[in-house]
Amino acid sequence: MGFQALLFYALAAVLLTAAVATVTLRCMVRAALCLILAFFTAAMLWMLLHAEFLSILLVLVYIGAVLVLFLFVVMMVERETPAEQRAPFRLSAALVALLMIAELLAVLGSEDFGPAQEVPSTIGSNTQALGAVLYTEYALAFEAAAVALLIAIVGAIALTLRERGEQHRQKPSEQTQASKQERLRLTDGRTEPPC
Repeated sequence: MGFQALLFYALAAVLLTAAVATVTLRCMVRAALCLILAFFTAAMLWMLLHAEFLSILLVLVYIGAVLVLFLFVVMMVERETPAEQRAPFRLSAALVALLMIAELLAVLGSEDFGPAQEVPSTIGSNTQALGAVLYTEYALAFEAAAVALLIAIVGAIALTLRERGEQHRQKPSEQTQASKQERLRLTDGRTEPPC
């Protein structure tokens, strides 16, 4: 068994462990960190298969955008935690970061990584082939995924809106029932305006 096969099995084990931990952990921050590790490990598996575009797309879109948004929502929704309770999160984040760096160095440092064999000129790059399939055969699914992401963003914003006493909100039902006498006050200009 070569180094690439061993690396594949090691990454697969990390991916399965991170996926199970994402579902079973009760702490949402640690679950999100495990989800980041799972996505990054899947990206390294794509890298082993010489699908660099899919790998970087997974890192940029899912880790860079969706999960960062999810972590912001988690931090905004949860109550304030004291500094001594935040220390284990730092340790978990450092462990996930070290594991991601080790995976990246193992994949990029392997002797099998590099440009793929000679690609026939009729096929083109994997990015071009993916774009041709994505925007022709799967255009409807691609648009549905975009709408689902938009709904997720609106839902995340709605989750973070909380009622606070110091905020002034409009009440349309009261505004439409107001009369002209309540809204308009005429003065002769000589009286002091009310404070």
